[in-house]
Amino acid sequence: MTNRASGTFEVKLNPQDDGADASVGRMTIDKQFQGDLSATSKGQMLMSSSPSVNGSAGYVAIEKVTGTLNGRSGSFYLQHSGTMTRGVGDLTITVIPDSGTDELLNLQGKMNIIIADGKHSYEFEYEL
Repeated sequence: MTNRASGTFEVKLNPQDDGADASVGRMTIDKQFQGDLSATSKGQMLMSSSPSVNGSAGYVAIEKVTGTLNGRSGSFYLQHSGTMTRGVGDLTITVIPDSGTDELLNLQGKMNIIIADGKHSYEFEYEL
């Protein structure tokens, strides 16, 4: 049985200057989820963009989410993989297998992020 959760979130991205190769950027992620998922998350993101084609880029990220999902408490990890090809995006956000704890043990699922008018929201399909 597939469950659904939805709501909004606020995100703060903080660029990290490693002094390393400037062609790969790194940021920390801090999120606050509201709605069916009431949680905070912390994570790391790596990204790069095409030096020659505007609107082409990619990123990967992992974040640890801690809070409650439709009344069940625990934590889990999300893995992001996103690409943009000449302005057209493709994003996959998946729960890392066997990363759920406490009442979220055995959590599986995929999250979709929606950005409209500068506001962030999510739709999360999951199974427990």
